[in-house]
Amino acid sequence: MAGMTDNIPLQPVRHKKRHDNKHKNGCCPWSRCCGMGDFRPRTVWLGHPEKREQRYPRNVINNQKYNFFTFLPGVLFNQFKYFFNLYFLLLACSQFVNELRLGALYTYWVPLGFVLIITIVREAVEEIRCFLRDKEVNSQIYSKLSTRGTVKVKSSGIQVGDLIIVEKNQRVPADMIFLRTSERNGSCFLRTDQLDGETDWKLRLPVACTQRLPTAADLLQIRSYVYAEEPNIDIHNFIGTFTREDGDPPVNESLSIENTLWASTVIASGTVIGVVIYTGKELRSVMNTSNPRHKIGLFDLEVNCLTKILFGALVVVSLVMVALQHFAGRWYLQIFRFLLLFSNIVPISLRVNLDMGKMVFSWMIKKDSKIPGTVVRASTIPEQLGRISYLLTDKTGTLTQNEMVFRRLHLGTVAYGMDSMDEVQSHVFSAYTQPPHDVPASRAPATTKVRKTISSRVHEAVKAIALVHNVTPVYEANGVTDQAEAEQHYEDTCRVYQASSPDEVSLVQWTESVGLTLVGRDQSSMQLRTPSGQILNFTILQIFPFTYESKRMGIIVRDESTGEITFYMKGADVVMSGIVQYNDWLEEECGNMAREGLRVLVVAKKSLTEEQYQDFEARYVQAKLSVHDRSLKVATVIESLEMEMELLCLTGVEDQLQADVRPTLEILRNAGIKVWMLTGDKLETATCTAKNAHLVTRNQDIHVFRPVTTRSEAHLELNAFRRKHDCALVISGDSLEVCLKFYEYEFMELACQCPAVVCCRCAPTQKAQIVRLLQERTGKLTCAVGDGGNDVSMIQEADCGVGVEGKEGKQASLAADFSVTQFKHLGRLLMVHGRNSYKRSAALSQFVIHRSLCISTMQAVFSSVFYFASVPLYQGFLIIGYSTIYTMFPVFSLVLDKDVKSEVAMLYPELYKDLLKGRPLSFKTFLIWVLISIYQGSIIMYGALLLFESEFVHIVAISFTSLILTELLMVALTIQTWHWLMIVAELLSLACYIASLVFLHEFIDVYFIATLSFIWKVTVITLVSCLPLYILKYLRRRFSPPSYSKLTS
Repeated sequence: MAGMTDNIPLQPVRHKKRHDNKHKNGCCPWSRCCGMGDFRPRTVWLGHPEKREQRYPRNVINNQKYNFFTFLPGVLFNQFKYFFNLYFLLLACSQFVNELRLGALYTYWVPLGFVLIITIVREAVEEIRCFLRDKEVNSQIYSKLSTRGTVKVKSSGIQVGDLIIVEKNQRVPADMIFLRTSERNGSCFLRTDQLDGETDWKLRLPVACTQRLPTAADLLQIRSYVYAEEPNIDIHNFIGTFTREDGDPPVNESLSIENTLWASTVIASGTVIGVVIYTGKELRSVMNTSNPRHKIGLFDLEVNCLTKILFGALVVVSLVMVALQHFAGRWYLQIFRFLLLFSNIVPISLRVNLDMGKMVFSWMIKKDSKIPGTVVRASTIPEQLGRISYLLTDKTGTLTQNEMVFRRLHLGTVAYGMDSMDEVQSHVFSAYTQPPHDVPASRAPATTKVRKTISSRVHEAVKAIALVHNVTPVYEANGVTDQAEAEQHYEDTCRVYQASSPDEVSLVQWTESVGLTLVGRDQSSMQLRTPSGQILNFTILQIFPFTYESKRMGIIVRDESTGEITFYMKGADVVMSGIVQYNDWLEEECGNMAREGLRVLVVAKKSLTEEQYQDFEARYVQAKLSVHDRSLKVATVIESLEMEMELLCLTGVEDQLQADVRPTLEILRNAGIKVWMLTGDKLETATCTAKNAHLVTRNQDIHVFRPVTTRSEAHLELNAFRRKHDCALVISGDSLEVCLKFYEYEFMELACQCPAVVCCRCAPTQKAQIVRLLQERTGKLTCAVGDGGNDVSMIQEADCGVGVEGKEGKQASLAADFSVTQFKHLGRLLMVHGRNSYKRSAALSQFVIHRSLCISTMQAVFSSVFYFASVPLYQGFLIIGYSTIYTMFPVFSLVLDKDVKSEVAMLYPELYKDLLKGRPLSFKTFLIWVLISIYQGSIIMYGALLLFESEFVHIVAISFTSLILTELLMVALTIQTWHWLMIVAELLSLACYIASLVFLHEFIDVYFIATLSFIWKVTVITLVSCLPLYILKYLRRRFSPPSYSKLTS
């Protein structure tokens, strides 16, 4: 299972546009003719795949970019669409033309071949991994019910209409409707973390008609079908019906999301049987997989730009050379020969060096013991981390731990905090132990009456909290007791609570701590245990689950001991304030609790008579069977109950901050990075967390953007905001949408000036939209940090996506470019690794350019001295050896260079600010290096021409040796902090050169090298080419030192 999910970041994309345009499986454009392009609703007969009315796709999962035939063409196309590589391909091909031939073929083909082979091998390894993962998933074996009994079938052989049996802890192979379960309580739990990023289990219900059949084999005996809507992208909704024709009368049941088992989920309890309704590319999980955009780093684009400038220079130099020959003879061939001769101006080794550098940086990040568990998934962009201007972070699970602690119970007249929970406990205890008529009315003073009401109110509130939820106690065997025994005796030690949100679990754990324990629950009943050990039984009549639209959940229960029917409800204060009876304290207290950083829920109840309930149930069932506007009709029926409810209490739950969030945000702020918090949470909670995490500093004002719906309101509110200076902005998703619709430019301009921005109630697609706007408006680099499935689109949109492996599953970290285990590791990732990667890449790229420009300058001087002849100065192996074996290691060792220790970089985040201006690699630095190269190349060549005496071979010997020494000395000059590997690299290269002189006798006169005259000539030339630069460097450090050198001295 783990293997299969490595590379499939699924995300609940909310917008409809995505699902038609391009699918992973690349269905052919004319597939509409095959009847597969249109998504249509379907009627599926149970156990009869042959009765289908249209063709359905095969149930295979395919995440590969290429197949066997398209692999080579595809990889080569992706390589040669870069100007850079295409240029070298044309160069190498030109060598097959005799008139253009310069020296041996291998001088051009070997470097190009080397680059391509590295790329092809890397891609092939990824493809093979991908293929093996897909194969593993597609060949998982499942059991299928058929007329011949149960038969084994591969996942890829499953068809629409098959009846599939899925065991506990097995992956669901296709989208199915849930027909039967082996569980006694008639339901099953699903783990959906690979589908929507949520780690809690979801409850699923089988179709009642098929669950009642005596045996599973009877499923094939009845005549029944499922009508299902067309495949779509929404994983949280489903509309369908189940019909049994041979029943008497025929049975009709409505199907909703609760009856579905989507592919990529895992069965957490029991064995289930389902009928397959969607396969292959029509699966919900496949339709939600957006193709992540291929991120190309800004640094790579800058280097690409520089190579284009170099190419321009190459063309100019060639034209000048031909012009100086007065365009004599076949000058157009001459131009070509010069282009080839000076082709070194554009260095082929640049790409390889940078790619290998990135691999080294990624390896360093992985191996850093201070940030354990960090994974680099996109090894192509580590230097992006060195110049982030905007950091967009999620709140829940990223800044906070997503671990809830119950903090406050508020009854209006009295509130209980953490320190007074024992009072609540005694109230609950007394409610269940005192006989109801203990004090004769005559003797009772007034005080006991007041006490009684408080006590009963506390008891009512606790009972409501213990009942209105979706929590199920699950008993697991521990060493002493086995599961069945634990369930029978309600063993406390074996009980684990399962629910769809951590808030709910914390509330039920709290009622347990004050004496009212939830000990059992199934589809239709709930058991509570009182402090005295008595068991209370409740029948669940209806349950209305929480949705993001309704922001509330309700439950109707019947108390078995008294027969009373009660409707309990809890929800957000915004919606509940209109549902409960009028009171004067709700709004104020909700505000107070929200300011303390608590999540507030309002709990209310309403008693129903038997007649009221029967009337409601009839209308409710009717509404649920309608196919059109079902959700609207159902909501209307439920709302008829939600009036004049009795307000019981408020609960406050706190979400604790992650470790070291405050210092990390402080570091980022000092580094000149603006932090924006994008969350789906409420405005109050989001503001609280922002203050709590010091995202907004103590002395900063907060401007809460009022809710706006029209253009004129947005205009007024923007003007009000414009008048404020240096204040943080808090805005809700709806208002943001209005502002972006009418005043996008003005709003972004104002927001970008804010020290901090908090957007609450953001939909996942809205998060991605904000990232996109920031990139377009500011042109700066963005980094997105998140931990859940709802952050995936934002992470994939940003220039750098960082996933935090959190409580909400691993989905975000699988889709991200970098994944960390804690938010606090982000500081080091950016300040140390990002900064180093960027500075080193800049130094490396400029050095490689310098290396190739030097030799090109020498070639130009050489040609111009010898009457502009297109004759190469160095032949064959010398040219290849120059950029590989002789200088490769020292130049590449620049990736180990660092200007300050990592502790200093963490201590002075201001150093990071310098990088935001892009100074390490700019036209200015590029120009300086070009001038250095021209100076050194000319000195070496003119020096060699001046000092040589008799033979031409001596020029080659003197100039080449000086060139190698100059390069080695220049590396030494550039290095800021020496590392033992650098020294090894320098010595190794020198040794390689001296050793290889023996084999190079066709180019270099070995006897001449041994003479004293050779040695002094080389020494003089090298000193003249390097000494001035050493002196300049010394003066510059003395009189205008860079900021980091002040910290190291």
